[in-house]
Amino acid sequence: MNMHASSVTAPPAPRGLAQMQLPVVMMRDILLKTMFRNNLDMVSEISAAICLPIPVTQELVDIAREQKLLEATGTLNANSGNEMGYQLTDAGRARALDALSQSEYFGAMPVPLDVYREQVKRQSIRNIMVTRKQLTDAMGHLVLPDTLLGQLGPAVSAGRSILMYGPPGNGKSSISNGIRDALGDHIYVPRAIEYAGQVITVYDPIVHTHIEEDAEDPTQLRRPKRFDTRYVKCERPTVITGGELSLSMLDLVYNPTARTYQAPLQLKSAGGVFIVDDLGRQAEPPQALVNRWIVPLEENRDILALQSGEKFEVPFDTLVVFSTNFHPNEIFDQAALRRIFFKIKIDGPNQENFLKIFGLVARKKGIPLDEDALVHLLRNKYPTIGNIYANYQPIFLIDQIMSICDFEGIPYQMTPELIDRAWDNMFVQDETIVK
Repeated sequence: MNMHASSVTAPPAPRGLAQMQLPVVMMRDILLKTMFRNNLDMVSEISAAICLPIPVTQELVDIAREQKLLEATGTLNANSGNEMGYQLTDAGRARALDALSQSEYFGAMPVPLDVYREQVKRQSIRNIMVTRKQLTDAMGHLVLPDTLLGQLGPAVSAGRSILMYGPPGNGKSSISNGIRDALGDHIYVPRAIEYAGQVITVYDPIVHTHIEEDAEDPTQLRRPKRFDTRYVKCERPTVITGGELSLSMLDLVYNPTARTYQAPLQLKSAGGVFIVDDLGRQAEPPQALVNRWIVPLEENRDILALQSGEKFEVPFDTLVVFSTNFHPNEIFDQAALRRIFFKIKIDGPNQENFLKIFGLVARKKGIPLDEDALVHLLRNKYPTIGNIYANYQPIFLIDQIMSICDFEGIPYQMTPELIDRAWDNMFVQDETIVK
C-alpha cells in the first residue's frame, strides 16, 4: 500500500479505560501527579493535561474518588460550564508525592508500545511513493544531472538505507535535506510511550515540527479532537547528525532524577529520515556505527535496553541516509556495504553545469557576469587543479568577490583580477612553514 501526502490514518482516541492497555494504577498515579503539579481541579483541564477524552478522564477521577484519593469540592465553577471541581484528599496528596518519588513523569498519558507499533505501520516511511516531480520540486534549487534523480527516486520510495559518497562540497547534505522536503506529508508522534511500566518520552520540539490543527469552531468548544491527543501531529521528522554522532546517542537516555527515559535519536526519527552526515569524521570508526544499524536496517526493528539490563524491541521505521567523502571500500567491509541498500555517487558538476550554477548564483547575488573573467577562470585557474569542479565553488568565489568589492568601495563586478584574489582564498598553497 503506497500512500501520498495527507493519507496517513490518525490514531483513534480511546473510548474508555478498558481500551487504554495501561495499568490502572499507573494511569491513576499520573492523574494525581498531574493534578498536584499543575494545581488542576476541573475534569476539562485535567483531560487536556493528560491528553485523554473527558469521559475517559472522568472514569479515572471516579476510580480515584472511590479510593478516597480525590473528593468533589462541592462547588460548581460558572466559568467552566458549571463543572464540578475535584481536589486531592490528604491520602491523595500523600499518594501523589509517593508516586513522584518513584517517577517525576506527569502530564500526557503514555501510549503502550504495542499500540504505538500499530500506528508506526499506518504511517510507515516505507509506504510512501515519491514521484520524480516531488523530488525535482524539492531539489529545484540544486543543479543535478537527471541520472542522479533517477537513482534517488527509487531509493527514497523504497524507504531503505542510502549511502551517498563522493568528493566534498558537491551537495550531499543539500540532497539529504531535499529528500526530507520531498516527503512532504505528516505523521503522528507520541508524546511518550510505555513499556513494562517505564515511560519513554518521544516527542521532542527540537526534532519534531508540530502542525497546528485548524481552528475549532468557537461555538463547539467541547467538540472532541479528531485523533488521540496523546500524539502530536507533525511533519515527518528529520534527524541530522555529523561528526558528533556516537554509539551512546543511539541508546535510551535515562534521567536518574526524574526516573524516566528519553527515546534515542533513531526512535525520534521514526517515520522520517535519519541523516548521518560526514561519515568517517566521528570518534567511532564507520564500520562500528554501521554494525550498530545492521539488525534495524535488515529487520525493521531495533533493540533497546532499560537500566535494569532488560532488552526489548521497538519499531525501526526510518530512512537512513549515510553521507561520506570517503570511498565506501575505504571505510566498510563488504558485509556492511551489502546491507546498505542503495549506493549513489555524488560527483562534482561538469563544466557546463558548473557555469549554470555560477550564472544562477551571480544572478541571485546581483553580480553581473563578465565574459573575460569567466574565460580567465576556466582557462587559467581550473587547469591548476586538474579542472575539478565542485558545487560549492561558485558560491565561494562570488561571496569572496562581493567581500573584496565591499572593502574596496567599488560596485559589485567581476574582473580577472578579482577572480585571482577570490581564487587565492579558496585554496591553501602547499608549503613548509618554518617553526
